[in-house]
Amino acid sequence: MVKHRIFARHSGVAVGERLSIPLIKRCIREALRLEGVDSPCEVSVLITDERGIQEINKEFRGIDKPTDVLSFPMHEFSPPGWEAKGIDPVDPETGMVMLGDIILSSKHVIRQAQEHSQTCEDETAYLTVHSVLHLLGYDHTDEAEGKQQMREREREIMYSVQ
Repeated sequence: MVKHRIFARHSGVAVGERLSIPLIKRCIREALRLEGVDSPCEVSVLITDERGIQEINKEFRGIDKPTDVLSFPMHEFSPPGWEAKGIDPVDPETGMVMLGDIILSSKHVIRQAQEHSQTCEDETAYLTVHSVLHLLGYDHTDEAEGKQQMREREREIMYSVQ
C-alpha cells in the first residue's frame, strides 16, 4: 500500500462549522488509489472561512469572491492515468510527489449540503474528491469531454468512498 502524507488543518473556522479531517484524508487516499497513483504523495488541505477563501481566490485567481473549493496543483498531469507532463514530479530528497494544495470553505460546504439535501459529510467528500481530480489534471471548464470524464470519475470514486 502506498503511503501518502496529508496535512490538513482548520483556520478561522468556528468549532461548530469544522469539517471532518479524517473523512477528507480518507477521500484523498481513496481517490489516489482509484486513480492508480503508485508513488507516495503529499497533499496539503486548508479548511477556512469565507473571508479566508475569498482572499486566496482574489490573490491567486483574481476573483474577489468566496467559493467552495480551490485546487492548486504543483505539477501538470494528463488524465486518465498517472502521467506527468514535463519534469519528473518525484522530489529526489523525499521520494514523494507534492501534488498540491486544497482549500475548502466550511461555510460553503455546509450551505451546499443543505441546498442539495445531503449531509455535510457527503458534500465534504464530493468536494475533496473533485479537488484531488483537479490536482491530477482533470478539468471541467474547457471541453465537454473533459467535463464528462471528470464527472464519471467523481461518481466512481464517490461510490467507493461511501
